[in-house]
Amino acid sequence: MTTPNNRRSASNDWQHRAAELGERLPSGFVVGTATAAFQIEGGAREGGRGESVWDWFTAQPGRIVDGSNASVAADHYHRYAEDIALARDLGSDAYRFSFAWPRLQPDGRGALNRNGVGFYDRLLDELLAAGIRPMATLFHWDTPLALRGGWLNRDTAQRFGDFAFLMGEAFGDRIDAWVTINEPATVTLNGYALGIHAPGEPQLWGALPSAHHQLLGHGLAVQALRAADVRGQIGITNVHSPVQPASDREMDAVVAGLFDVLHNRIFADPVLLGRYPVLDEPFDSVLRALAEVDPDDLVTIHQPLDFYGVNYYLPSRVAAGSGDASSPDGRAEALTRLPFHLEPFGEHPVTGFGWPIAPEYLSATLTELRDRYGDALPPVFITEGGASFADVVDEYGEVDDLARIDYLAGHIVAAVDAVSAGGVADGVDLRGYFVWSLLDNFEWAAGYTQRFGLVHVDFQTQKRTPKQSYRWLQRVLAARS
Repeated sequence: MTTPNNRRSASNDWQHRAAELGERLPSGFVVGTATAAFQIEGGAREGGRGESVWDWFTAQPGRIVDGSNASVAADHYHRYAEDIALARDLGSDAYRFSFAWPRLQPDGRGALNRNGVGFYDRLLDELLAAGIRPMATLFHWDTPLALRGGWLNRDTAQRFGDFAFLMGEAFGDRIDAWVTINEPATVTLNGYALGIHAPGEPQLWGALPSAHHQLLGHGLAVQALRAADVRGQIGITNVHSPVQPASDREMDAVVAGLFDVLHNRIFADPVLLGRYPVLDEPFDSVLRALAEVDPDDLVTIHQPLDFYGVNYYLPSRVAAGSGDASSPDGRAEALTRLPFHLEPFGEHPVTGFGWPIAPEYLSATLTELRDRYGDALPPVFITEGGASFADVVDEYGEVDDLARIDYLAGHIVAAVDAVSAGGVADGVDLRGYFVWSLLDNFEWAAGYTQRFGLVHVDFQTQKRTPKQSYRWLQRVLAARS
């Protein structure tokens, strides 16, 4: 649990200091953008694509805030060349995207779908022609619906390992870096524990097998990619949130420790240390399902990695006592059955999602990873960082998103300063930062109500409009030495 040292927050004139930031970036530091297949591709019924658990989830009334779905989304399936041109003109070094498992393996098993392979062949060729390094994520939440039980079913881990081998054979000569699974914590907590994401059936503590099976799938995927002799580096991406108790009361400290384990450590410890964490009383029985796993599974999960991906968005302030449906974090009835709830960070401005804008906690995250894992921590990429705001195209055809400029500058500076000589996270080998996201997209249960993109998308016309943040980052990258 971490409370960061005070540091000067990013000033609100970063839009005039692009060159200064570009010159501060270390030599070789990768700056890229990130997307996910389900959120941008569309083409839901084209090319033999199968149905995902998210297609099924979005078809259920009341699941998505604005009642929308991702059947078209940003239409990247048809407009990928235009989108890669935007990434090229931005000057980005790398592009993190995800393979749509149902597009490539509609039933979650068997041979790859030739049409799906063809789409990603064209996408990769476009990236390489543009001089952009591909970072590919094998699983970004779109589990094939045909895999009944999803990640609660141990067999899904085996199916994922098989899928990874086929993907390594098909694309292993052209991908610079592979992410096996994106944010298993979010899939477990939002999807299986609380039910606010697909598959939408709240299991609370019964969701823990989905965490283990995703991590087992990760380990099998690492083995499979290496067996396929891929040339790119291999890692995983976890979302990390530094945790602090809401007060100095003993019970707040206890539940903050519980939240830290549930959100951070059960997804990082097995990957980096080869073991699950242990809880003290009164919550020592919560992780019983993980304490009883086959030790051979932990050996499989604990594969040597070339890098560790960190998605950072916000810190968590935790207090004892359950949440309720009327509280800011009361997004699901299941929250009323938990022994803790999240308290707001009133001292910080917030994003469109109401998330605190607190770049100093990114520094804290890197410090915590170093202190917790030491030499077991591989080189690190910030594989996602970004913010949603209420972006609109003005009468001059511009999107004035200065808040996003300040957000990105503050977080990139915090990360780079933290790992510099004498910085609070000195010793962490930080290799780069990927902005979430290149494009406005379908933002899961929030539908189209939250915009994270550097590029504005009019979802009616599919017109792309680079925002001020895009132009600013373009100048930052052009100023690098």
